[in-house]
Amino acid sequence: MGSMGQPVFVMNTNTKRETGKKAQEGNITAAKAVADIIRTTLGPRSMLKMLLDAQGGIVLTNDGNAILREIDVAHPAAKAMIDLSRTQDEEVGDGTTSVIILAGEMMHLAQPFLEKSIHPTVIVRGYMQALQDGVAILDEIAFPVDVNDRSQMSKIVNSCIGTKYSHRFGNLVSDLALDAVACVSVPQADGTIDIDIKKYAKVEKIPGGDIEDCRVLKGVMFNKDVVLPGRMKRRIENPRILLMDCPLEYKKGESQTNVEIQKEEDWATLLQMEEDWIKGICEQIVALKPNVVVTEKGLSDLAMHYLAKYDISAIRRIRKTDNNRIARACGATIVNRIEEAKESDIGTRAGLFKVEKLGDEYFSFVVDCKDPKACTVILRGASKDVLNEVERNLTDAMGVARNVVASPKLLPGGGACEMAVSRALQLKADSIQGVEQWPYRAVSAGLEVIPRTLTQNCGANVIRTITKLRAKHAEGGISTFGINGHTGEITDMKELGVWEPYAVKAQSLKTAVEAACMLLRIDDIVSGIGRKKTEALQQRKSGPDEDMDVDSEQALAE
Repeated sequence: MGSMGQPVFVMNTNTKRETGKKAQEGNITAAKAVADIIRTTLGPRSMLKMLLDAQGGIVLTNDGNAILREIDVAHPAAKAMIDLSRTQDEEVGDGTTSVIILAGEMMHLAQPFLEKSIHPTVIVRGYMQALQDGVAILDEIAFPVDVNDRSQMSKIVNSCIGTKYSHRFGNLVSDLALDAVACVSVPQADGTIDIDIKKYAKVEKIPGGDIEDCRVLKGVMFNKDVVLPGRMKRRIENPRILLMDCPLEYKKGESQTNVEIQKEEDWATLLQMEEDWIKGICEQIVALKPNVVVTEKGLSDLAMHYLAKYDISAIRRIRKTDNNRIARACGATIVNRIEEAKESDIGTRAGLFKVEKLGDEYFSFVVDCKDPKACTVILRGASKDVLNEVERNLTDAMGVARNVVASPKLLPGGGACEMAVSRALQLKADSIQGVEQWPYRAVSAGLEVIPRTLTQNCGANVIRTITKLRAKHAEGGISTFGINGHTGEITDMKELGVWEPYAVKAQSLKTAVEAACMLLRIDDIVSGIGRKKTEALQQRKSGPDEDMDVDSEQALAE
């Protein structure tokens, strides 16, 4: 209010503003709503969600990130929650559902404190202290794993896939993931291992065939055929491969090019010069004695003729990413100018180049490579929906395998490590001074949401099972008892063989608690739409203007 009692409008009148407790309650409600959407998709007995995407296609999945990616929300706090799932997926590849459920629970447990007028900063302080102690407890519980033990690695990846659609295919997806990660891992000089799945492990989905036909190639595959199928070989053993990212066609002028010709023969000379240039380039290529030439740019008809004459198979307009994968698989170097090409740029590590027809299309294979550091995973299946879901599951499985190889530490699954951390925090809470003790205890209680949700999704008695599980963990020592996701019974996770990578669990806990802290510190939400948008909305509501000459049928349609 102004000095004269007149209201002073600082903000645009169209903006909607929520402050103080109202904003905090709104954030908590939004976070809970997002968590409730995907609560039923946790664990092996999880439900699937069917969503219609923007293109009108169907997404059928129980992957937390895939579900939330398709949902369109208006509330800013709900958008922040959905971003958590994406962050988790990009960082570690798994635990996208757990992180949202945990964050939603942390927000929900903060509500009673806000009602008692405890300041959000105090709640945040208690939460952050609990997070610090929780990560330290995870470090204590974690134990190392031998990355070269295939059966142990398979169990870890299977515990990730066990909650997904593709677990019905047995060890198929876990084997694909382990083979792909083993293929693209490159030891670095400082002792770390570089595993770039996104760039060097390409997943090709080809509808048709049987799900058992899925395999990891010892090399790469791309969706291209040779440029002259009749005259160029489609199968070459031990090929010498030359990779280029320059065109094999005459460069036309960048903008307008004027040429003054005095005599008729000059035109023929110009054409001849173009042909000579292409011939010269082809002769330089032939001098290197390659069998296969691959270029990212164009390849003229004349160049095709010369290359076919020297028995060289050529492929043009390949993607940059595919070219990088071929270079890494066969040991070639991508050449920018033909004049600079030398013998060491030729890739000789491939055992076979072949072109095959899969379904309706031709695919080129560069396979049987010696020590390939790039690979292609071929997925075959009955329909596109099945393939898309298997691909999502495979991406998660590769993420888990990558995390274990990069940081070989494990934690018990099935809600066992959450329960162990919850128990340890409960014991430690008594030593915390002041009001922070209550939010600290809330984090301890909040971690029980994972075993509780697993029990709920199995259809078991939640109260009895969780009470029994608490009693098991209270017996002392580091307990590995958790919920058997299939039956809802309390089982020792060591015997069941359900393990999760340390990186996934630590990231879930950090992301969930830090996000809850961030959302709790918000005390003012301003959501405003611009004036132009408002006018457009009003115009749309009022319908077409009477002055405008509008066709009556068109107006009805609108």
